[in-house]
Amino acid sequence: MERHAYPSDLSAAEFACLEPYLPAPFPRGRPRRWPVREILDAIFYIIRTGAQWRQLPHEYPPWPTVYWHFRRWRLDGLWERLNAALRERLRVRVGRHPQPSAAIIDSQSVKTTGVGGVRGYDGAKKVSGRKRHLLVETQGLVLRAKVHTAALQDRAAVPLLLAGAAEQFPRIEHVWVDQGYTGTGKAWIEHDLRWTVEVVRHLPKPRGVWVFPGQVVDWEALRPKGFRGVLPRRWAVERTFSWLGHSRRLSKDYERLCDTSEAMIYATMSRIMARRLAST
Repeated sequence: MERHAYPSDLSAAEFACLEPYLPAPFPRGRPRRWPVREILDAIFYIIRTGAQWRQLPHEYPPWPTVYWHFRRWRLDGLWERLNAALRERLRVRVGRHPQPSAAIIDSQSVKTTGVGGVRGYDGAKKVSGRKRHLLVETQGLVLRAKVHTAALQDRAAVPLLLAGAAEQFPRIEHVWVDQGYTGTGKAWIEHDLRWTVEVVRHLPKPRGVWVFPGQVVDWEALRPKGFRGVLPRRWAVERTFSWLGHSRRLSKDYERLCDTSEAMIYATMSRIMARRLAST
């Protein structure tokens, strides 16, 4: 009896976008028992709902089989290659060059759980856990993802994220960053990658007002509150973090290995891009 589809399952058109990049079956040994589409559906269910591997519904293949495929594809670099292939197709679809000429960098500090692994304390955000560092193009599609301890400052993590990026993305000439990358981070990008760096800053906070003698001032109304406006270019990477936040597996960092967290990011973006390609 055919099961009802979950909202996270791939449609036929979405699976057709992913199928050409999936590995072929082993030429020898026992044939596959479970279709690769059901394996992908199970992985995307885990990512979207935040369920534990052992809590995978019985309608899907057994969780050890699903996890084995996810781990194998992580070790093979399939998730990163899948993200890159779909990103290039999506850029061509909207009339852009497959390779970007500019990018944006930002990080997000997230809490970890008791699973273990690398972690640290981000004193600026008051978060104990890890940082997700993203390099995205101007539409917000992920070029590179790096997960590391939250104790590492943004400027110090630049070499971890961008090592070899000039060879991988030869057209990139310019990058936008926030104020956390000034100093050694900005200098490393300009010296090692030969990219120009533009620091996007917040508008300065008001420091005072002119008051006439005897005038009553509403100081509460003058105090800046909440959202201070959209920052040029930086809004694209912030929107990418919002896309990732829709997947509950990424609401925190539940993984023991940082490499697994990075694979989750690439898989999430691949699912998003497959939906876009199938709907256009």
